Amino acid sequence: MTTAEEHNSGGIGKDLVVYFCILALAGFQFVIAYQNIDASQMLVRMMIVAIVEAGLALLFFMHLWAENRGLLWFVVVFTVFVLLAMQYGWTDSFRLSGGVPWAK
Repeated sequence: MTTAEEHNSGGIGKDLVVYFCILALAGFQFVIAYQNIDASQMLVRMMIVAIVEAGLALLFFMHLWAENRGLLWFVVVFTVFVLLAMQYGWTDSFRLSGGVPWAK
């Protein structure tokens, strides 16, 4: 059985369950947003919910759950590498906006 046949044999039930879980997580973000907590605590909680939400969307709606585990790990490692590499440039942009002693 191919992955397309496996997906079609399950029907739309699994997709709807995952969709409603993502909707519930989005509602949970509103609950977190209206809590009277510190900004740093809110950031951590929102990031955790957002990572779970994005993970569900990637695994089920992009069908990564049916792919080879090696591909899944490649996508995870590559994405983390790209995000960390993008963060490398922030220090230079702050230096350019603030100026340096030798820049005229």
